[in-house]
Amino acid sequence: MNVYYADHFVLPLPDGHRFPMAKYSRLRERLSAEFPTLRWGEARPASDEELALVHERAYIAAVAEGTLAPAAQREIGFPWSPAMAERARRSVGATLQACRAACAHGGLAANIAGGTHHAYADKGSGFCVFNDVAVAARLMQAEWARRQPGRARLRVAIVDLDVHQGNGTARIFADDESVFTLSLHGAKNFPFRKEAGDLDVPLPDGCRDDEYLAALDHALAELDRRFDADLVLYLAGADPHEGDRLGRLKLSFDGLEARDRRVMEWAWQRRLPLAFAMAGGYGNDLEATVQVQVNTYRVALGYHARWQALAATPATGSGTGGWQNAAA
Repeated sequence: MNVYYADHFVLPLPDGHRFPMAKYSRLRERLSAEFPTLRWGEARPASDEELALVHERAYIAAVAEGTLAPAAQREIGFPWSPAMAERARRSVGATLQACRAACAHGGLAANIAGGTHHAYADKGSGFCVFNDVAVAARLMQAEWARRQPGRARLRVAIVDLDVHQGNGTARIFADDESVFTLSLHGAKNFPFRKEAGDLDVPLPDGCRDDEYLAALDHALAELDRRFDADLVLYLAGADPHEGDRLGRLKLSFDGLEARDRRVMEWAWQRRLPLAFAMAGGYGNDLEATVQVQVNTYRVALGYHARWQALAATPATGSGTGGWQNAAA
């Protein structure tokens, strides 16, 4: 399974900053040690043209040139630096690469970071500079159109299970029937002014495993009823965990692993390529956040193995369904 990383592009933050930058390098250490079959690739930077599929060019230039207003930097939550701008591009690039890998070969692929769902077309917010899943959805649609002229537009389902609503993503795709945004999130958590997605499931503070998983089952059934997807982008946030200092929900390690299994099983049953990003995680104990994410990869590797077995079966060919031509 292909995994793309940019943890060596470290964003310099002031002492006491609450963003846990160290979690990315720690996660790569754990994954490298425990899952030696993972195929690692360094994230490339997203280009201006790729970013402009979603973001306003004036905003892209302001990030690149360091001319973001102080208020804009405060809303993002990071001070501007060349490293901040470079890391933001590579976080998008990793999700683009994961989507291409999942679609070309069938199965699953991942960005070890990403899930920057609070970024709007014209601004960043909530530790998110550019919106990686939105750019990825648009780029995959453009590449599908070039490879499949005359076919209907690629339909992308974004399954956002970070504890915070993906407000930027919801706003970007508000009037677009080719992208479906599903979000399970804390009702009283950031952002305090939510955007209307296609399917929003607000959850109460203290929500535990059974309640969460029942809500997810219902949401996936509703997604299936309302939308015929070709590709799934999954935000596997660690912040619904009971030990997260910003999450306010009470999911256990087992509950979060069951969450991941439900999403990946849903995609597998429909033979849908799935690219995932790690999104938020702010545990009081950094190792707890990393453990949630390691568990996600364990589940993903199991489903990726199913795809590989399917691809090796002569009667089924590549096993990638409608993506067979796209891989050519």
